[in-house]
Amino acid sequence: MALLEHKVAIITGAGRGLGEAYAKLLAEHGAAVIVNDLGKDETGQFLAEQVAQAIVSKGGKAAANTADIATMAGGASLLQTALDNFGSADILINNAGILRDKSFLKLTESDWDSVLGVNLKGMFTVTQPVFAWMKENGGGVIVNTSSTSGLVGNFGQLNYAAAKAGVFGMSNVLTIEGAKAGIRVWTLAPAATSALTAPLMNDEQKQLLDPAHVAEAVLYMVSELSGDKTGHCLFASGQSIRELKLVSAEGIRGRGENRDLTAEGIAAASDAIFLDAPTMVINDFAK
Repeated sequence: MALLEHKVAIITGAGRGLGEAYAKLLAEHGAAVIVNDLGKDETGQFLAEQVAQAIVSKGGKAAANTADIATMAGGASLLQTALDNFGSADILINNAGILRDKSFLKLTESDWDSVLGVNLKGMFTVTQPVFAWMKENGGGVIVNTSSTSGLVGNFGQLNYAAAKAGVFGMSNVLTIEGAKAGIRVWTLAPAATSALTAPLMNDEQKQLLDPAHVAEAVLYMVSELSGDKTGHCLFASGQSIRELKLVSAEGIRGRGENRDLTAEGIAAASDAIFLDAPTMVINDFAK
């Protein structure tokens, strides 16, 4: 069943890994795909062009875009590529991301700027023009890629975690602003193997963390299978698909028997203020 017939999808960071898996699966389901990636292989050929060519060779529709989304002009060019080639922009998947992992005291300004530039600013530069187009043309679906590092933290990833936490916040606001315009917004926290991590894994681990598993979750998000759902954050791997959300303890209020909101009163009511459930840690997502 072709779930995305006549749809046009823009995917950033689609030259390899997760983005490539998304592009190929969405194309199999009928979508025309804009494959964005500025990376090149060892021969100097753009990865985006290779993926687009692979899709077209199998009878699909695709066009490559090699712009740097860390710039406003580069980000805006993705919408233009979609309109020039296929006349629409129904789906946006903000997948592009880079790592510059270092412990906090070793982190440089360049490490900070480069990661925030691609992972957070890049989401802004691409999404703003696409969001505006969707608003004027009946809506669409946006998937923004966060990370468990941004939601619960991970050693040595301060810059990456800050960017991915920012993605989560931006998604929440876009959900609110897009609701009346028919724009559905998702946040995705994926777990998948990459060119960097694959050599460290055994065959079973590679299978469980195959990007193809996450691609199925993305297909669900952007297709009619997810109905009118919006504003949700999904964790996705080959082992688990689950919603992640903020929760609140019962707490105390400045009324009735809980009027004492002093420091001493807070200490006395700590059982109501703090949750019994343990805080989730990064290792939870390997289960």
